Amino acid sequence: MRRRPAASVPFEQMDKGTGKNQQNRLCLLASLSAFFWILLLYFHFVVLGGNTVDESVKLEALSLNTESKTPTLVTDARLTNTPSKTTPLIDASLKNTPSSSSSQKTETFPFMRALRTIENKSDPCGGKYIYVHDLPPRFNEDMLKECRSLSLWTNMCKFTSNAGLGPPLENVEGVFSNTGWYATNQFAVDVIFSNRMKQYECLTNDSSIAAAIFVPFYAGFDIARDHFLVAGRITWDFRRLTDEESDWGNKLLFLPAAKNMSMLVVESSPWNANDFGIPYPTYFHPAKDDDVFTWQERMRNLERKWLFSFAGAPRPDNPKSIRGQIIDQCKKSKVGKLLECDFGESKCHSPSSIMQMFQSSLFCLQPQGDSYTRRSAFDSMLAGCIPVFFHPGSAYTQYTWHLPKNYTTFSVFIPEDDIRKRNVSIEEVLSKIPPEQVKIMREKVISLIPGLIYADPRSELETLKDAFDVAVQAVIDKVTRLRRNLIEGRTEYDNFVEENSWKYELLDEGQRKVGAHEWDPFFSKPKDGNSDSGGSSAEAAKNSWKNEQRDQS
Repeated sequence: MRRRPAASVPFEQMDKGTGKNQQNRLCLLASLSAFFWILLLYFHFVVLGGNTVDESVKLEALSLNTESKTPTLVTDARLTNTPSKTTPLIDASLKNTPSSSSSQKTETFPFMRALRTIENKSDPCGGKYIYVHDLPPRFNEDMLKECRSLSLWTNMCKFTSNAGLGPPLENVEGVFSNTGWYATNQFAVDVIFSNRMKQYECLTNDSSIAAAIFVPFYAGFDIARDHFLVAGRITWDFRRLTDEESDWGNKLLFLPAAKNMSMLVVESSPWNANDFGIPYPTYFHPAKDDDVFTWQERMRNLERKWLFSFAGAPRPDNPKSIRGQIIDQCKKSKVGKLLECDFGESKCHSPSSIMQMFQSSLFCLQPQGDSYTRRSAFDSMLAGCIPVFFHPGSAYTQYTWHLPKNYTTFSVFIPEDDIRKRNVSIEEVLSKIPPEQVKIMREKVISLIPGLIYADPRSELETLKDAFDVAVQAVIDKVTRLRRNLIEGRTEYDNFVEENSWKYELLDEGQRKVGAHEWDPFFSKPKDGNSDSGGSSAEAAKNSWKNEQRDQS
């Protein structure tokens, strides 16, 4: 089609057309102006005045302070596209409730719907709903597809099998029970938590009623790169102090976005408020309650011929380590058993050998590993062996959700300096504990087993709460307290000092202040200006990396 030349259009016609267009534009502007004012009035009187519970809450819209503990756990991103097992039941009386002038300020908090679900007694999930963020698969599922490259030293594919539990363990020596035992990697919490979340009975697709938000990122398998979520390894792996990419770990927990999230890690920092310790995975992942009850009864009836035992290697490069003295005492004692973890092939890499020794011992020595904690503590308690700790950071200030605050009920504490400087005899200390007291302590340890293990994610326990259940409830409780404090205009603690984070976790309910503590010398922080433990944390991460490399060499 030929386009008519502009010169062929008479000037008069162009002028008439321009006048019509101006009138049309004026009408359009008037209509838009009227529509704008109608919309503004509707929003002011209807939305702000009457809508009290139907606002949709986005994670990014939450305004939280530095004490916030919004949960960061791991799960499958596809869950957000799947209907919830339990349909949210919201009390009809909560809807269309007129707002009074006194309540309008309260209603500005985006989590009010979530808090109101607690009041709905007809809803079994009231106050327990969990919303799972829909992340791209590169943050979770795609990582597992690249399992051969997840570790520099090990093919992780076998450890990510069976929903993260690893390959089944054969019960050749009769050390395990017949089912539920797997060669689980100690840093596989990410995948296990993810798959356990699929069994959580109160998932929701409505974030506005969620008691907490789960973020499905397998950070434990992405330790070498900087991202914005975390779970699965020791805290120091996420607190790199340098900008050198060649250094181990990343700076994840120093990122501003991470400050208002709760990071669940197998070892937390005593000086930071945004991470919490959860148990290392053991080898036992029961599918039903009876598997746990049977195991507990078996641990009660075992004959234990060793007074104490230790499985581990010396740390000659660490002058503060007491492992050398512990190994010497084990070798000299007639009632002590040592499973020495030397370089190369070692029985320490055999779950059967480790569990057999723990099952034969009354007490199991648990000095610091490459950092404060070690998986061995949980393996020993699973075997009904009473743990002996030498530093409060190895358990007492770490796993406050999963272990009793009165540590004397389930463990023995011998300060490191008693071994390092005073050459105290471990055998002598343990021998003085009356047999009846030992029996009571062992029973306490055995009773803790359900809450220290991760159940098989492909099944569901009937009545028992495992480590996953305990952690989820603790996070929900923490977030709920925070929300209520925000409404009331108060903080959880008086004059909160983040450097004393470990002390706050030891407070009883209702206590709001911390002061001097008998464990202060254990947590005296280097004055290096960093919001961390300075060189000690960097050294812990590097040592963890070196020994992980050594174990696979």
